[in-house]
Amino acid sequence: MDERRARLAWRHRLLRADRTDKVAAVADGLVALHSSDPVTVYLSAMVRMTNPSVGAVERALYEDRSLVRHHAMRRTLWVATPETTRRMHAAATRKIAAVEHRRTVKMLHESGLDDGDAWLSAAKRDVLSVLHDEGPMTARQLGRKIPALTHPMVIGVGKPYEATVSAHTRVLLVLGFEGSLVRTRPTGTWINGQYTWAAMDSWLPGGVDGLDERGAAGDLAGHWLRRFGPGTSTDLQWWMGWTAALTRRALQDCEAVPVDLAGSTGWVAAADDAPVEPAGPWTALLPGLDPTTMGWKERGWYLPIEAADVFDRNGNAGPTIWADGRVVGAWAQRPDGEIRLHWFLDVAPRRRAEVEQRADELRQWLGGTRFSVRFPGRVHATLLA
Repeated sequence: MDERRARLAWRHRLLRADRTDKVAAVADGLVALHSSDPVTVYLSAMVRMTNPSVGAVERALYEDRSLVRHHAMRRTLWVATPETTRRMHAAATRKIAAVEHRRTVKMLHESGLDDGDAWLSAAKRDVLSVLHDEGPMTARQLGRKIPALTHPMVIGVGKPYEATVSAHTRVLLVLGFEGSLVRTRPTGTWINGQYTWAAMDSWLPGGVDGLDERGAAGDLAGHWLRRFGPGTSTDLQWWMGWTAALTRRALQDCEAVPVDLAGSTGWVAAADDAPVEPAGPWTALLPGLDPTTMGWKERGWYLPIEAADVFDRNGNAGPTIWADGRVVGAWAQRPDGEIRLHWFLDVAPRRRAEVEQRADELRQWLGGTRFSVRFPGRVHATLLA
């Protein structure tokens, strides 16, 4: 347990001595940052930076483009370096894209188009043509440029959530999964989840295609093990969204080394089975969906039973308080900007004082910004009451 917690602290840059202002290095040190909630990207990066700055994260995303936003493992939206994004695309996203294309064609057929496949192919070409000619645009702007995108489409036919939407929603989603489009700047501030769209090959030279699935999967598994290992096959399969067979092959291809995890088999990267230096005492406030909290499926070694309500019923983690490699509490930003703390475990007064200092730092980073958590844990409502 102590060895795993020390690895987590050092490799996830949760110790002051290991922080950096290189935002791309922060993301790469966690494989990728969760972006389903836009706030996560910024807070996950800033808690690991020497000089936390929203502007530095924005520069990495939109000026240097050393980070790219892309759908990948478990259909999740991630932010990663171009190299890692290409691996994720080959190892996870391509198969999702094919499924989404077929699903969209079916929806179009159910919405009155006899040849949904031809319509979708034409719509894709039109979107890419406009973006190549005129640069990044919002979905609404694309709808004005390409009236066909406003074709009404029924989603969830026969389900309680059945609704009619404009087809552009699905067209842009499919192009994003295919790696042809990329989400660029938000339409509002950094906490906004609506983005402008650009052609991927104009935003990122070379785009995201070009790698074969097997090689990318082996490289990605090795990357995950270097940042999250030791982990079990179950952990890796869940994190990647792979089949058991693909997981086994990727572990073989990256030459993973088996290790004992309290009587079960875990895995570390090749030549990475030596003990690491003890981490010493540390505390951190991590945002919802932070990669450290979401990095494993089997979480008992860092998530006490008492802290289970930091997750929602679908397995999404809300904001967490960490002390010495364990989740010990939860936090929330109230409407007045106060950072409210909730403790699941008894923590020594000195450690509580350190956590309160972390909360003060977070309050300063946020300034006048107020945000809501997209995937709050079950305890979150109690914090806001």
